[in-house]
Amino acid sequence: MTALASNAKKGTLRADIASHLQSNYAPPSAQWKITIPKLKKPHVNPYYDVWRWSCHNLEWAGPDEDTKNTMISHALLPVLYHHFGCIVPSYESLEIIKQVSNGRTIIDLGSGNGYWTHMLRRMGDEKKPVKVVPVDSGLSEWRTIWIGDTVVSDGVKYLQQHQDGRDQVLLLVYPQVGADFTGKVLRAYSECTAFLLVRELTNARSEGDTIIVAGTQNANGYTAFAKETIAEWMAREMPQFEKVLQIPLPSFAGKDEALFVFRKPS
Repeated sequence: MTALASNAKKGTLRADIASHLQSNYAPPSAQWKITIPKLKKPHVNPYYDVWRWSCHNLEWAGPDEDTKNTMISHALLPVLYHHFGCIVPSYESLEIIKQVSNGRTIIDLGSGNGYWTHMLRRMGDEKKPVKVVPVDSGLSEWRTIWIGDTVVSDGVKYLQQHQDGRDQVLLLVYPQVGADFTGKVLRAYSECTAFLLVRELTNARSEGDTIIVAGTQNANGYTAFAKETIAEWMAREMPQFEKVLQIPLPSFAGKDEALFVFRKPS
């Protein structure tokens, strides 16, 4: 992003895009010690290749401040959603999720066709596997499926049946806006906070709560909430969680997307 801005002429679309992306960029703090290792061989991600092809063909350079006003995107996108999912996992985002989870199980709630679960599992190995439980209602049947072990369940019900996701990382990839899905899931997950506070007061072991969301970083209503970002909602409704990271994700034509990490301080 630094190069994008430094090479951009003032007043150009490139300059606007660079400014917009940098204004929303919040990298992990130094205390987290998250570093993205350099790869010895190319990262295999077929979705990224198709996304790149779509950007070239649709002449999409990236989101700017006006992207939030785009309500209808290109008709090609549903085809990509069907085969891969609603948002592209970058190598950086997968590595961050892997390091943030730090061996804990990740609940990929609303996992869809399982592409993010599939890619996260590929980030591990036999000695240090990335443990992911994909959970989805199964309402959307007509799509390519990347995994074979999706837990078919309502999200809130799953959390209630599994100790509210205690000591596990909650991952929401492109959470839906309707029926207050996101709010209900986040409230159900945060119910374990009181239990964790009791453990802290008694000097028992506590690993804290972590919420990761991949979705839009503007208030266009595509993900989570209709008229505000996930970060704005969390700051107001769940101030016990602090936003510790926000990085851009590969955005489709007419979209503006990012990875958010929220954490309850220990």
